[in-house]
Amino acid sequence: MDFLNGKIKTLYFKYLSAAFGSALITSIYSIVDMAMVGQYHGPEGSAALAVVAPVWNIIYSLGLLMGIGGSVLFSTIRGKADGDIRKSNQYFTASVIGSVILAAIVWLLIIFFDKQLLVFFGAQDNTLTLAREYVEPIKFAIPFFLFNQMLAAYLRNDKNPSLATGGVLAGGIFNIFGDYFFVFVCDMGAYGAGLATAIGSAISFLAMLSHFFMKKNTLRLVKPEGLFRKLKEITVTGFSTFFIDVAMGILTILFNRQIMIYLGTNALAVYGVIVNISTFVQCCAYSVGQASQPIISTNYGAGLGDRIRETLKYALGTVAFFSILWTALSMLIPNAFIRLFMAPTEDVLAIAPAIIRCYGISFLLLPLNVFSTYYFQALMKPKIAFIASVARGLVISGILICLLPAVLGGNIIWFAMPITELVVAVFVVSEMIKYTKQLSAERKG
Repeated sequence: MDFLNGKIKTLYFKYLSAAFGSALITSIYSIVDMAMVGQYHGPEGSAALAVVAPVWNIIYSLGLLMGIGGSVLFSTIRGKADGDIRKSNQYFTASVIGSVILAAIVWLLIIFFDKQLLVFFGAQDNTLTLAREYVEPIKFAIPFFLFNQMLAAYLRNDKNPSLATGGVLAGGIFNIFGDYFFVFVCDMGAYGAGLATAIGSAISFLAMLSHFFMKKNTLRLVKPEGLFRKLKEITVTGFSTFFIDVAMGILTILFNRQIMIYLGTNALAVYGVIVNISTFVQCCAYSVGQASQPIISTNYGAGLGDRIRETLKYALGTVAFFSILWTALSMLIPNAFIRLFMAPTEDVLAIAPAIIRCYGISFLLLPLNVFSTYYFQALMKPKIAFIASVARGLVISGILICLLPAVLGGNIIWFAMPITELVVAVFVVSEMIKYTKQLSAERKG
């Protein structure tokens, strides 16, 4: 796989299939857990897993921070004429060190302060009890989740996307069958779902480690020069991708708290399902970004603007497909999603269609907005990526989630994200046009 000379269409779709599988299976951990726990415990189980969702957002986002941030720099260096292998591996080493530090911090927080965190995320009464049962076995595997995200990013950039997918797939398949076995056969409920997820993450980690024993491996641990400076560069470059997942956690917390104030537990159970649908949509967008990023970063380092524009063409086509697909599914079969993720009551089935259809409008633009952050990062434009991700994930969305129900009533909260995605899309499209034109001009020059 030659990023600089290979056929773009072949490269892109090869990487897309691998990245899509990896992103999809990663999301299956929380989605299958939600479905199993919701079927076992009913709407309260779905509500409990909605409360736990920010924990996943925090862990995965930190892995993406080190993985995407470091691998963009890694590939940009290798795309340059000198292709300094040692220098690129200094960024890999810095990413590993940063991941160890971040994993240790999160590990300690969740081990000792799980109750306080879950209450802050919106847990109450029985939802708190079920959420703590689910988190209990996951406490022992937290570093695996973070490292899996970081390693998958580097494996794709080290031209082994199939192993990144295979590793995640192995853990995901175990999680699906393990969930059913532990939750229902062993009658362990929420604890069993957490146990299956913890074991699955360990399997994925071990599978991805096999890359380092292959001949094709070019990743090496070397002594990084200026470790703190490199960690800063990685953090700046990867921040926007990191913030997408953190923002999803922040928004989930805000939604959880506002829903409980204005709408109640049934609406929270429906929102728990929306979180999982949105996770699917976001993972589709991740796959487009992760497939494009190694190709764009390497060609950006080599100054090959035409190849970047061709990659962008395929990426935007894929984004449009996912946008239409998920919006259509949300409009046409809202209660099918509800029945998939829980054993619903009649009250839940009555309110769910309107809620999912209103929120689902946001899926028209969500994939484009998420992909845009990968595009700007790959072009070494972290400032634009930062503005887009923070505006979408905190500023505009946070203001709307807090103000809309207070001013116009509780049910208007479901329009917060469609409005947010529209405003952000206007910004990112204008910036993408500007920077893509600059690439074209540079190529002609």
